[in-house]
Amino acid sequence: MLLHVLLPRTCYACGKDLPFRCEEALCLSCAQQVRFVPAGLYCRRCGQPLPQGGAHCFHCRGSKANNYKCSFIRSAVVFGPQVRAVVHAFKYAHQTYLAAYLGAWLGRAWPSFKELHAAQVLVPVPLYPSKYKKRGYNQSALLARQLGRLTGIAIDERSLCRTRNTPSQTGFGRQARMENMKDAFVCRQPQAVKGKVVLLIDDVATTGATLEACAAALKQAGAKQVMAYTLAREM
Repeated sequence: MLLHVLLPRTCYACGKDLPFRCEEALCLSCAQQVRFVPAGLYCRRCGQPLPQGGAHCFHCRGSKANNYKCSFIRSAVVFGPQVRAVVHAFKYAHQTYLAAYLGAWLGRAWPSFKELHAAQVLVPVPLYPSKYKKRGYNQSALLARQLGRLTGIAIDERSLCRTRNTPSQTGFGRQARMENMKDAFVCRQPQAVKGKVVLLIDDVATTGATLEACAAALKQAGAKQVMAYTLAREM
């Protein structure tokens, strides 16, 4: 118990003390508020939650879906306050041990997304080299490794590269996000993805602009199909 006094464990969302040796990142109350994306209540193309139902969101209706390089985007949980707290600690506070905790969310939702099971290789969304050097790790790669262990799907962390250190997407509208990410990625090892079904892995999807830019680079390199699976999805 002395160790708990010196190095207390607290809930990342509300700050409540957690039991000694607790391996959870959230207290029971906060964990119960984490919402998994409801089965069927999301856009069939981009995965945008649709609480009122419907097959597609406004941006994917009709022939619009034909303009996208990323065939499907699916997400495990809704990006609510509790999820945000854990993701931010994982992403910005060097709490890399949370990869296993968050990976379990990916694994729990995985059986619901049968369309993703055709994936032959997992490709994490890469960081720009200087950002990777500063952070010391790529959170998307850590998530991909967790999903790889759960599914047995191979992981490719080298082929897709980020060629531009794009400004933060925060505060940008949908179109500005798309323009910001355009041509920001390149596949340097086309032979690794040619003819394959690729599944992109990322932490959070908002408009899907980053995933679409990655998919464009992979398709140009010869990927047969590109899909995406993210830990969380903003509403």
